Amino acid sequence: MKNRYEALLVLNTQGREETVKDVVDRLESEFQKEGAEIEQVQKMDKRQFSYVAGELEAGHYVNFIFHAEPDLITKLRAKFKLDAEVYRQHYQRLRPKVERPAKKLAEAK
Repeated sequence: MKNRYEALLVLNTQGREETVKDVVDRLESEFQKEGAEIEQVQKMDKRQFSYVAGELEAGHYVNFIFHAEPDLITKLRAKFKLDAEVYRQHYQRLRPKVERPAKKLAEAK
């Protein structure tokens, strides 16, 4: 059974600001190669870290929302851990998306 997940990736693009779109496209294709069904990709711009972690002072944040089997998360973590352009990664299981009926507006008297 496929679950809905959110992956927040912090990209290390120090000195290569113009390649962010290419990196995001490559990561999206990596998700799809492994069997994830991408629902949404949110590019959240470059942000400064609250503390300096080594040489890196800022990173580009990208949020992926996707559907995948639970064991795929372990594969993705291992794969992106070896990727030099992925600085940090965080995965979270989301609740299934529920379609709710539209609210009715109150009628004017």
